[in-house]
Amino acid sequence: MSNILLLFDVDGTLTKPRLPIEQKMIDQLCTWKDSKKVDLGIVGGSDIGKQREQLQDSIDTFFQYVFSENGMVAYQNNQLFHEMSIVRHFGESQFQEIINCCLQYLSTINLPVKRGTFIEIRKGMINVSPIGRSCSQEERNAFFEYDKIHHVRKKMKEYLEQMLNDFHLNISIGGQISMDIFPQGWDKTYCLQFIESRYDKIYFFGDKTDPGGNDFEIFQDSRTIGHRVESPDDTIQQVQNILDQL
Repeated sequence: MSNILLLFDVDGTLTKPRLPIEQKMIDQLCTWKDSKKVDLGIVGGSDIGKQREQLQDSIDTFFQYVFSENGMVAYQNNQLFHEMSIVRHFGESQFQEIINCCLQYLSTINLPVKRGTFIEIRKGMINVSPIGRSCSQEERNAFFEYDKIHHVRKKMKEYLEQMLNDFHLNISIGGQISMDIFPQGWDKTYCLQFIESRYDKIYFFGDKTDPGGNDFEIFQDSRTIGHRVESPDDTIQQVQNILDQL
């Protein structure tokens, strides 16, 4: 095992948002793994199904560690070794209070379009999308641009933080259309407990590194060396710069 781990976000870092990995990134992952200089891992808010949909066969081929849902579901060398549940953490009564608060707010906002699947329950978080996750790619892109102007998710985040203050939640905006809600400490730093003692250096690469973004906590954590990226191409360039210095 290498004493250096390259740990990647998926959306906007290894792939374009919600799109499959491109061949040039697959080729780079192969090169990086074959170099023997580093180990590779991913951490994302999506479940393993969505990660596999985007990364395809590369998820089984190149990564020593795969952390789904921020590490609530964790794999090492393709073997599941950890699993946690947000429903079990809160209990059904408190869990439904959180869901109902989200639904009440969603019912008050008007958008250019609304589709379906506004709330998706995952092992380690609640994913909330004002437009709905069943929107088309074109609708997804349009909402992302609309949200930059009207701050739909930012306003919802601020409302939920006020209304659910006693639940000790973190709410982070990620991707193009949604936000993640999870107990404090269940952000992407959750996965570090499984790897911090195994590596001398952990380089993290992500695109949502500003406060409120779902890469912020792990990006600024003292256990990682954080790198903000603008695109998969930028990821390739930044990794190559690091490897050239090893």
